[in-house]
Amino acid sequence: MNQTLDHPALVKSLRTAYSAEKAAAFAYIGHAGSVGAGPEREHIHEIEQDEWNHRREVKVIMDRFGLPVSSWYEFKYHVIGRVIGASCYVIGHFMPYFFAGKLESGNVCEYFVMIRHFHALGITEFDDVLYEMGIKEKEHEVYFMEMIRDARWLPLFERIFSWGATTSLNDVDLARNPTVENAEDYCRNYRAKKTER
Repeated sequence: MNQTLDHPALVKSLRTAYSAEKAAAFAYIGHAGSVGAGPEREHIHEIEQDEWNHRREVKVIMDRFGLPVSSWYEFKYHVIGRVIGASCYVIGHFMPYFFAGKLESGNVCEYFVMIRHFHALGITEFDDVLYEMGIKEKEHEVYFMEMIRDARWLPLFERIFSWGATTSLNDVDLARNPTVENAEDYCRNYRAKKTER
C-alpha cells in the first residue's frame, strides 16, 4: 500500500512540476529548431532531455504516494509548451533565451522548496534527487543567461521582468558549491522578493 502524502502544497507542487516539465521540453524542441545546427542546438536538446528526465523522476515520487496525474495540468501545460515552442520561430534570438532563463530561475526553488516540504513530514529519502534537479535547473539558468549577457535588450527586459544579469529568482550560487546537506538554506524567501546575485 502506498503511503499517503498529507501536504496539499507539496502534492500540488509535484503535480504541477510533472506537467510543467513536459511544457518545458516542448518549448525547448521549438527553441532548438529555431537556431542553427551546431553546438547551440545540441545544448538546447540536452536541456530538453533534462526536462524529460525530471518529469520521469517526479513521476516516481508521485507513484510512491499514489498521486494521480492531473489531467487538467497535462492539457494546460501541453498547450503552453507547444505554443511557446512554435513562437520561438518568430520572436527572434533573444526572447527565447531570456524567458527560458527566467523560467528555469524559478524552477530552481520549486525543487528546493519540495525538499523543505518533505522534511516537514519527516521524509528525507528524496533529498538527493530533488537537490540534483534543482541544481540542474540552476545550470540551465546560468547557460541561458550567458547566451544573452551582452544583448542590448537585456537591461530593459530585466527591469520589466525582474530577472537578468543582476537579478535572479533564487539564491542558489553554483560558485559556492551548494550541497544537499544545506539544501534547506536556499529559497526561504521564494516568491517573496527578488534575490540580488
